[in-house]
Amino acid sequence: MASRGGPVVSAAAPAARRKAIAAAPAADRVVLYKSGAAGITPEVLDRLRQAFPDFEVREVKGRQDVPALTTRKATVIVAGGDGTIGTVARALAGSKRRLAILPLGTYNNFARALGVPEDLDAAIALAREGHWRPVTLGRVNGRWFLEAAAIGMFGEAIALGEKAKDGELGSLGPHLRAVAGAEPFEYTLRGDLEGSGRAVSLVFTNTPTTGTRMPVGSSDPTEPYLELAVRVGSSRTDLIGRMLASMVRDQHQDDGGISFRFRKLEVHTRPRVRVYADNKQFGRTPVKIEAVPGALKVILP
Repeated sequence: MASRGGPVVSAAAPAARRKAIAAAPAADRVVLYKSGAAGITPEVLDRLRQAFPDFEVREVKGRQDVPALTTRKATVIVAGGDGTIGTVARALAGSKRRLAILPLGTYNNFARALGVPEDLDAAIALAREGHWRPVTLGRVNGRWFLEAAAIGMFGEAIALGEKAKDGELGSLGPHLRAVAGAEPFEYTLRGDLEGSGRAVSLVFTNTPTTGTRMPVGSSDPTEPYLELAVRVGSSRTDLIGRMLASMVRDQHQDDGGISFRFRKLEVHTRPRVRVYADNKQFGRTPVKIEAVPGALKVILP
């Protein structure tokens, strides 16, 4: 059996890193973390090794590492913030692997939506004693998302918040200009919802908050639907209000509008508009958006 800490994977060349990962046998029980991620300290790693003595504790760099480190039916515990949890969850989506979450980040949007406690000891107790339940993820043109997908200005704003949160001040310019200069677009919905209109944003949510804990709706990932919140990001005034609400921990802005639940949608816009999923821009409209119930099996209260 490999050592409990797994292989030491540093900032080596990608080929050397892949070789080091391949040298470690895939584990049936594994705790995954990212070095340098929020909340990960030597003391925390020692705590995890003590709490889960029959688990391998291994570092993961990216989504591609997860299948190599885990067997097809592994029990996986992920420790870290939204970025680490998202990396691991998207890698496990659609597989038979089971997931427990130890939220150690600043915002913990996905964990909070699932009712996972943010206190480490309480989260460890849940990972030991909770029950596995099916959890819904969203998918946009085949890309998994945990929190939200957005078309237009709101997606730009979420990306802007992520860059600022991560201290990437030099890359804020394009997103600032995109938010300030966002123009309305014509849209058509087909599928579970039929309709058309004009908007500066369309937001499709799986969690009540996204990004820097910005309120977006009332979605619950244990339900088999996603939510289209009509007024989220409908104007710069609404967007500013949500940004202000996100600055006050645990404060939520009342949407004051109608939300629609759906399983499958196809969205066309004129002109074509950039699309975001979990803070990452990956293309332009048209897009197919779907809820995938049971995409993850997560241990919950």
